Amino acid sequence: MKKRNIVSSVPSGSIINSSGKKSAVESVMRAFFAACAAVAVFAVISMTLYMLLNGLPGIGKVGWREILFQKAWKPTAAEPSYGIFSIILTSLTGTLAAVMIGVPAGILTAVYLAEISGKRTTRLVKPAVELLSGIPSVIYGLLGLYLLNPLMYRVERKLFQGSHDHQFTGGANLLSAVLVLAVMILPTVINVSETALRAVSPGIREASLGLGASRMQTIFRAVLPAAKSGLFTAVVLGVGKALGEAMAILMVSGNSVNMPLPFHSVRFLTTALVSEMAYAQGTHRQVLFTIGLVLFVFIMSVNLVLHWILRNCTVPKESE
Repeated sequence: MKKRNIVSSVPSGSIINSSGKKSAVESVMRAFFAACAAVAVFAVISMTLYMLLNGLPGIGKVGWREILFQKAWKPTAAEPSYGIFSIILTSLTGTLAAVMIGVPAGILTAVYLAEISGKRTTRLVKPAVELLSGIPSVIYGLLGLYLLNPLMYRVERKLFQGSHDHQFTGGANLLSAVLVLAVMILPTVINVSETALRAVSPGIREASLGLGASRMQTIFRAVLPAAKSGLFTAVVLGVGKALGEAMAILMVSGNSVNMPLPFHSVRFLTTALVSEMAYAQGTHRQVLFTIGLVLFVFIMSVNLVLHWILRNCTVPKESE
């Protein structure tokens, strides 16, 4: 029997039609993905322009020096003052302290889940972490209000017993806000860090162990440096979440404008917007938009700085 030519039995028109359909689908999908990217860029540009258009009039009317470097915030007084220096310091201090607590704890938890724990332990811990990420921020605020604040108040009374200068806060202070923020950023840091650690090539671990390194040395000297890109991403997301949180912080921080000391009732940039935007008018409202602009600039600056650090840490410099 003669062998049948399979290629010749397929009509040439069907090959052309299938390739044409494939190229058409690829063109449509390419255009769709480009449109999605354009929407993301347009959203960022629109938010930037909106914040500039609404935030700059307050600076023009009051003056940037008075807004940024004066401590007194009295927008409804007979002689109003719009200084947010204490509020800026509170946001920076509270965010930095929360990140210093939450990021190491989150990364070490991710190391435990990805490198050390067994499957049974992972099945118990992983759902708990995911549950933390799904809890609304107001629940964190309620727990902080009814569990953490009374504890902080007991500590405050013992530390400042007999003091005539200290203004007692009932436990609603900067330290309570920092602890709540640290717990709130944990799920984000843990999930992103664990994903980055699991993406590290097994060959890196095998090479390190083959050279005689212990398991802990392999984790901290080989796996973590190899996953630093994902770990920096976890830090960026954690900082952004800490800077942008409002509701939970409003409930546990006391919401008073003071310098950011651990047992002072304080106000963050986000809580200033939430607590006063509903009734603000005129210059007061314009300065609140200026506060939003300052917060927006802070978040963008942190992202740019961390991305610059990430790029310079991960891209090897060419040898001279």
